[in-house]
Amino acid sequence: MVNLDRFQQQPEDSDPGATGRSVAAKKLYIKTYGCQMNVYDSQRMADTLAPLGYRQSESPEEADLILLNTCHIREKASEKVFSELGRLRLLQEAAAEEGRRLLIGVAGCVAQAEGEEIVRRAPQVDLVVGPQTYHRLPDLVNRALGGERGRNLVDTDFPAESKFDFLPEEAASPGPAAFLSVQEGCDKFCSFCVVPYTRGAEVSRPVADLVAETERLVRSGTLEITLLGQNVNAYHGEGPDGREWGLGRLLRRLAEIDGVKRLRYTTSHPRDVDDELIEAHRDLDKLMPYLHLPVQSGSDRILAAMNRKHDADFYYRVVDKLRSAQPNLALSSDFIVGFPGESDQDFAATLRLVTQVGYAQAYSFKYSARPGTPAAGTADQVPEAVKSERLAMLQQLLSEQQRAFNRNSLGQRMPVLLERRAKRPGQLAGRSPWMQSVVVAAPPRLLGQLVEVEILDAHPNSLAGSIVTLPEEQDELPSPAATRAIA
Repeated sequence: MVNLDRFQQQPEDSDPGATGRSVAAKKLYIKTYGCQMNVYDSQRMADTLAPLGYRQSESPEEADLILLNTCHIREKASEKVFSELGRLRLLQEAAAEEGRRLLIGVAGCVAQAEGEEIVRRAPQVDLVVGPQTYHRLPDLVNRALGGERGRNLVDTDFPAESKFDFLPEEAASPGPAAFLSVQEGCDKFCSFCVVPYTRGAEVSRPVADLVAETERLVRSGTLEITLLGQNVNAYHGEGPDGREWGLGRLLRRLAEIDGVKRLRYTTSHPRDVDDELIEAHRDLDKLMPYLHLPVQSGSDRILAAMNRKHDADFYYRVVDKLRSAQPNLALSSDFIVGFPGESDQDFAATLRLVTQVGYAQAYSFKYSARPGTPAAGTADQVPEAVKSERLAMLQQLLSEQQRAFNRNSLGQRMPVLLERRAKRPGQLAGRSPWMQSVVVAAPPRLLGQLVEVEILDAHPNSLAGSIVTLPEEQDELPSPAATRAIA
């Protein structure tokens, strides 16, 4: 879960609208669950509500509007949302006792899948909006303030118009690293996944729109752009030449923009890794040598049951092509254990794939049925105890690989984008080209800067280093001993 309570605030006397009218300041709190796409969506929801006078708050207790931006991927996602709504009802009642109106809204994939059920079970909810209709949030909020609620304010359509055509420009800088949604939806229909049902079919934004948004991000101080999509390398947007562009060509165009220092993309499907994308990894210095390439299982039988539309050998060949093009490439992946019908032999094939490929990091989960998906009705379910045992074995192997990858960074010098303050005073933290978290002793003025760092210590989930080159060589460098002392 990512909690987005960190947007920059506008000055109290500023007018967030475009009309020049005075708009009374109101507080907005967004709680975001799930993936990077939801993080991006929450940012854009805040942008749509800025003209109504809503400014981001760090506390739900002082909010005039609370939005839960939900995810339907994980187990018991709906139950977690309803549990949170129960807690928010108490806040709503307390606000009413103070003579204050608190609106509660549910957005995202759970909203899309269960909009009617939400307003039935949680009458305190004022509005429900799906991931394709949040550009209509201002209208829904105004109608809620006018007295409408419940089913009248459930908007979970898949509209003909693209929401991106109606979103305002970004109201605040996202910081040195930002997300850029380039593609939404998925046409793969993996048997365990709800995304095609909650996000809809694959839709790609035009290249011109993405170039314009990237240029705005760069002007606001962003150096690193991560391109987002449920199946991002299925991107097929209209280019300025009127032809359909793929992700590789889009990356080349964005790399030409002055001020863009780093490019990444996620999440990919092995079937959509084409030669143009592989060549981008070979040719573009700005494209970071890190790729999240989910495979889910190493067993051909299970991959077929998952409807992944590839086998293990196909995945191996894609990995080999990528590494031939970019020898420094680090890989991460997703794995599901205990899929219906998974035998000991099937699980052993997954362990073999992990051993053969080698991952810098990975995400692994026990299979859990998602209502409405084909796999949910399969009879041959794996016992929970077996799932747990297999997950522990897989995670042990993946952890060993991650630790080894981090240890191999010792003594290396690498560029690190310092994105945030670290937990301890005197520390800043950022990401290596390979997505490793790196902590250094550094002055606050270096936030948002790319610096060269020598790695001194490697931990299971992070690195510690010492800055060897400052952007302008204006400050005295902290000593390596100081870095080790606070890492």
